[in-house]
Amino acid sequence: MLMGVERLVNLTDTRLSGLTTHTSDHLLEAIRSADLSLLGSTNGHFAGAARDGQTVRLARTIGLPLRYFVAKMYHGPFLVVGERIDQIFDWCQSQKIGWQFDPLYTRMIPAHYLVEIDQIGCPDPAPRYRRFFNPAIGTGSSDIAELGAAYAGAAYQGIKAWLAGVPEGSDIGVAFSGGVDSASVFILAHRALTDMGRDPSVLRAFTLNLGGGKDAEQAKSAMSALGLGDQLEIIDVSATEFSPERAIEVIEDYHPLDVECAAASLCLLNAIRARYPNLKYMLDGDGGDENLKDYPLEDSDLTLSSILRNPLLYQEGGGIDAINHSLTYSGGLSLSYVRTYAPAKKYGFEGFSPYTTRAAIESAVAIPFETLLDGKPARLYTLKQDIVAAGVQAVTGINMPVYDKRRFQDGAGGEAYRHWKVSKAWCRQVFLSQWEDRLKRAWDPEGDRISGNLEPQAAGFAAE
Repeated sequence: MLMGVERLVNLTDTRLSGLTTHTSDHLLEAIRSADLSLLGSTNGHFAGAARDGQTVRLARTIGLPLRYFVAKMYHGPFLVVGERIDQIFDWCQSQKIGWQFDPLYTRMIPAHYLVEIDQIGCPDPAPRYRRFFNPAIGTGSSDIAELGAAYAGAAYQGIKAWLAGVPEGSDIGVAFSGGVDSASVFILAHRALTDMGRDPSVLRAFTLNLGGGKDAEQAKSAMSALGLGDQLEIIDVSATEFSPERAIEVIEDYHPLDVECAAASLCLLNAIRARYPNLKYMLDGDGGDENLKDYPLEDSDLTLSSILRNPLLYQEGGGIDAINHSLTYSGGLSLSYVRTYAPAKKYGFEGFSPYTTRAAIESAVAIPFETLLDGKPARLYTLKQDIVAAGVQAVTGINMPVYDKRRFQDGAGGEAYRHWKVSKAWCRQVFLSQWEDRLKRAWDPEGDRISGNLEPQAAGFAAE
């Protein structure tokens, strides 16, 4: 292995979102020095990578993706870090080593872990994982009002921290279905702006209507009940714009429900961008279902026992040691948040959900689910409504309208959604076909490509 060659290629900056406790320099130093205490004390989102001698350390929270790929150059590994798979591939192509690449060789940093990788040459080292977020499980009160106040209070503080980074007077969009999560985010943001002495009329609730869905009428009903109907906009988009293929390309994933959700998000955000070219800031309620475990068990292979015995299952997946854990995609909302992050990034929005912050997750996992459910899955589907509504009442004094849960893509499309549902096998096939042409060019024997054994001087690189 050649010494003196910089082997960390970081294609993305240290990123922060809704974080007020530390600067990016503080975060980068904490990652470099493995300061788990400082990482755990932050209040918002971050993602970053730093090198400490031969060791590279990487860390992220749910709201900001971070990936890496091990490229073989100059007799040893180069660690290439980015937020997207295609970003890393493009760098490899620029270095004429795209032929080494496969999208499934990339690795997503799992949220809430510091990952350490030693760049010591062949054989490649195994990453080491160290948690910096260890919430107490099931230690909260059994009183719904107290649980709600803690949960909504955490979301409210998360919104205030995020708003601190939004220039005063800027318009702020809210992806709004009128459901529990989006309605609570709108109400809490409205109160936060008021409490900060800012104008809450800058909030705009945007509801996607692809024809036939129930969200448009639900949103009108909710905003009317709140007396804020003038801050609602129904975004009508032709159902022909709904494209799972486009969503797969944007989110770089093939999990069907995430693909469907992203396809609807792309319709909404594309239309908002056309209507408001200068709008930058967007809020949403992603993560609310995961925190309160509000997914129908019959839609998956999960059981009530499995979600209760794995308190962070919906946020982090089965865990880094689980047999079904994907290194390429991480797990749980740690992966799935790309369905929200990537469409927003594509259209130039800075998005944020207060329900993805660790304070909100911590207050959620403190809920004594086993006691409250008493073995009854049906109670799982009403518990979130009760807790969030009680929390909004405690924080704002407002009685929030509550409606039955629907998935985003279902609420926007209604009956048409039945025809949009896609299988994992189909999504995976589309994903691989989208990469086929790129990789074919990278493997072209007549193309411009180099061996990983080429000396750095010959390739135009010089030792430090």
